Amino acid sequence: MKILVTGSAGFIGYHLTKRLLERGDEVVGVDNINDYYDVALKYGRLKELGISEDAQEWGRRVDSLLYKRHSFYRVDLADKEAIEEIFKAESFDAVVNLAAQAGVRYSIENPDIYVQSNVVGFLNILEGCRHFGVKNLCFASSSSVYGLNGSQPFKTSDKTEHPISLYAATKKSNELMAHTYAHLYGICATGLRFFTVYGPWGRPDMAPMLFADAILNDRAIKVFNHGNMSRDFTYIDDIVEGIVKVIDKPAKPNESWSALDPDIASSSAPYRLYNIGNNAPVALMDFIRELEKALGKEAKKSYLPLQDGDVVATYADVSDLIDKFGYKPQTPLNKGIAEFVKWYREFYRK
Repeated sequence: MKILVTGSAGFIGYHLTKRLLERGDEVVGVDNINDYYDVALKYGRLKELGISEDAQEWGRRVDSLLYKRHSFYRVDLADKEAIEEIFKAESFDAVVNLAAQAGVRYSIENPDIYVQSNVVGFLNILEGCRHFGVKNLCFASSSSVYGLNGSQPFKTSDKTEHPISLYAATKKSNELMAHTYAHLYGICATGLRFFTVYGPWGRPDMAPMLFADAILNDRAIKVFNHGNMSRDFTYIDDIVEGIVKVIDKPAKPNESWSALDPDIASSSAPYRLYNIGNNAPVALMDFIRELEKALGKEAKKSYLPLQDGDVVATYADVSDLIDKFGYKPQTPLNKGIAEFVKWYREFYRK
């Protein structure tokens, strides 16, 4: 297939692009390479995909030096004309929308960029699919949409009407927008709610990178809610495997769906929602101990209250994923952390 991957200079986008190329797909990547975090890391990912520094120029198609079936555009999803031109020029079989302004805490102080990137940008992707005949769409949602929902584990059938960050609200809006386009235009749309993704080439604003940097540089790590938190940490390879399965098996209408008793995660339209998580939440303090073990150094700790926008625990019910695809993430934390630390030492030594 010829696949558009948005956010291809990002953490998940980079890994997905590499996986698709290695199995023989043609991939066009787009990313605005913003400075939310160190752009050197983003360009480092692109370099691994054979994309040269020519990618700094806006709107220019750059062909990979390593993969014959890969090219890249630096564009912003909110730029409607630029996105439309790419759809027109490239003719895609499928789209995977991973581009978004990430970060729960950052959204509290910088709301505008979330609406532009996550809402306006996603609308432009939906319009591109609509007008250029792309019927296979996979898009990133987030475990953050569960918000104040206290039931554990989180099920896709649970209500998600009480987000506690604008980031979560924009992800919830993506799910609603995608369903509308599935209903009106027959776009096969699948939303994936990711649970705390970690691994090599990860984001510097997330716990593994923040903690590793602080520990190795003798700074105290910030332990929120005094350590009384847990997360369903999910290794990057498991996330990518789930995305690939969704690309290969687009959403179909649920023939048993009832308007009198509507299933939130499916529809009479070709629309589905799935959780992708390890289905095994880890206490924050246990995660820290595993990271200390891999780094060979104990962390200094600063215990702080719960941050605005944060939830105390996440725990994914992945029964729908198992039923539909026969798949469940299963990389154990110790293996995933070891791979992350190995990459971290190599990349930052260079």
